[in-house]
Amino acid sequence: MWKLTSRVRPHLNSTRWIVRNFRSGVAGDATGLYGFHHLKTPNGFQRFVADAIERSGDLVNYISGMPSSPEIIKAMDEISDTVCSVVDSAELCRQTHPDREFVEAAHKAAMEMNDYLHHLNTNHTLYAAVKKAEQDSNLLTKEACRTAHHLRMDFERGGIHLSPEKLDKVNNLTTNIFQLCNEFSENIADDPGHVDIFPVSRIPRHLHHLFNPIYRSTAGSPKGSTRSVHNSKQKGFRITTDHRTLTSILQWTPDEEVRKMAYIQGNSVPHSNHGVLEKLIASRHELAQMMGCNSYADFMVEPNLAKSPKVVTSFLQELSKTVKPKADEEYIAIRDFKREKCGDNSAELEPWDETYYTSMMKFSVNDVDTGAVASYFPLPQCIEGLKVLVESLFGATFHAVPMAPGESWHPDVIKMSLHHPDEGDLGYLYLDLYSRKGKYPGCASFAIKGGRRISDTEYQLPVLALVCNFSRARASSVVKLNHSEVEVLFHEFGHALHSLLSRTEYQHFSGTRVALDLAEMPSNLFEYYAWDYRLLKRFARHYSTGETIPEKLVNSLQGARNMFAATELQRQVFYALIDQMLFGEQPETARDVSQLVAELKREHTSWNHVDGTHWHIRFTHLLNYGAGYYSYLYAKCFASTIWQSICEEDPLSLSTGTLLREKFFKHGGAKDPAELLKDVAGKEIISVHGGGIIPSTTCLLNELRLKI
Repeated sequence: MWKLTSRVRPHLNSTRWIVRNFRSGVAGDATGLYGFHHLKTPNGFQRFVADAIERSGDLVNYISGMPSSPEIIKAMDEISDTVCSVVDSAELCRQTHPDREFVEAAHKAAMEMNDYLHHLNTNHTLYAAVKKAEQDSNLLTKEACRTAHHLRMDFERGGIHLSPEKLDKVNNLTTNIFQLCNEFSENIADDPGHVDIFPVSRIPRHLHHLFNPIYRSTAGSPKGSTRSVHNSKQKGFRITTDHRTLTSILQWTPDEEVRKMAYIQGNSVPHSNHGVLEKLIASRHELAQMMGCNSYADFMVEPNLAKSPKVVTSFLQELSKTVKPKADEEYIAIRDFKREKCGDNSAELEPWDETYYTSMMKFSVNDVDTGAVASYFPLPQCIEGLKVLVESLFGATFHAVPMAPGESWHPDVIKMSLHHPDEGDLGYLYLDLYSRKGKYPGCASFAIKGGRRISDTEYQLPVLALVCNFSRARASSVVKLNHSEVEVLFHEFGHALHSLLSRTEYQHFSGTRVALDLAEMPSNLFEYYAWDYRLLKRFARHYSTGETIPEKLVNSLQGARNMFAATELQRQVFYALIDQMLFGEQPETARDVSQLVAELKREHTSWNHVDGTHWHIRFTHLLNYGAGYYSYLYAKCFASTIWQSICEEDPLSLSTGTLLREKFFKHGGAKDPAELLKDVAGKEIISVHGGGIIPSTTCLLNELRLKI
């Protein structure tokens, strides 16, 4: 029933929204992690779990007395808020805390709460109360009515309508799926693969700091002699082929054999995930069938805009056909460039060549020096850019606030408040932006508290953390972002704003708790700001001279941006089709997943599949976006349409920001997603197809110059 996830009309009076049960961090006043007083020590997670279960139990007892329907919905939402606070805090702690004791305590807390959730989700008294509230829709607000409907649907998607035996099976499958997803991720972290390269001269010097040196013995002989007179040590590097390191090798290493070795190794491990993925596919399929669905894809897509996998697959296949001619042209251009550079007119293009040669082509054609670009994006200035953005769009400030002792989990963390001069604080965002050992390896926004109304004068403010992994050579050095990292920062900030600007009555719909195929729209929309000179000129400054980034350099960046747009779009279609096929209807006899992936790559991309590689066993989106990866493409289409129709003409105006807040951000998931989109950009942004909704591709294809 409970979803564990992870823009305001000005008020006419001076009432400040305040946070209940959350300490906003007064300097000197000790608290625990994220402002929760229980979390002063690892053992505090036990008390945090126990209190959440106790409070939820009290609310369950209250609901069992069948109070008024509005009170039922309010109490149900408080249960959800109580449980999610523990689960979300535990997840953030597991992924970012440097202390293993905290990490292990958080993991244990997550498992205990997962067990308790099974108890809640199979509580027939709660289910009956929610059904009663939904039937009393005339007594509820529109949002409360929508909440009641979604709670009832969530109960039923959890299997409460099944027999006790089948419900036990569903709960066991759910637990098994949770454990398989953890195992898949842990295997990637534990076995990233490696290759040993000798000598060190085969690796570009500016990458040397990324690798651990290794040595091997070599026999030396005097010139003209066959007698070995001494042994010497030859230095090399052990290259760990995790995603981040592999990308650097593929982009910067001229030695094709090194690129090939790293590509094959990085796309062949961890071998143990073959079995894990097969079990995950089987478990999800069995779960879906017990729920009366043909496939897990049917089960997952039905609540979303698309409604069915057939709609999704049709959309993806049509997009694949549209993109293919241009993608083939780009492939030929890259192949010819390789032949020119290596002096071999018969050289073939291989997958380990793509990043290296496309980067070279972008830089040479557009005269883009990545080192020069990064000089204009020191991280502190990029944060200034976020401040400029929210002040221009929303009339708000984004500033650092002090944390109480115990509130932070690492010295690098800073806490920001989004503050409006008339409305007060709108929410809080922790920034944990630097890479470190043992930390979550990617970039993501983590929920801590969802927004919800407590009373007529009290509002629980949203709290979340934005986590990135920007690297620095030395602790004291200025961290400079390459432009793709700037884009990632703005992408994640779009997610954060979706939560911070939400003002829903119930946390069940707070911020990013929307239909899956709408959730990525705000993040994709805010990527556009990372490319717009009207914003960049206001914060991008050279780290040593203070010079504003030249418009010519930004124009060059923009020229390089879409040089291989068809290739990139084709890749995203391929990823989405893999996701749909793996979790779609299953054949009667077992299939070879690696062979299916290879066939899809040959059919839907211009690139060869390398035998023996198994890229999909590191594709973590199969875990959290199972049967939902298509939502990235939906989001790109929605964002392109909104940017062109609403933002592009005057992207930094208060009127643009007000429209985005009022028509989209403040509603979170409390309004129908199709209505939200039409309210923002007009009815042309979507169309009905096969009983589901698909986005208009016109703006995106025109933007990428791919319209046929």
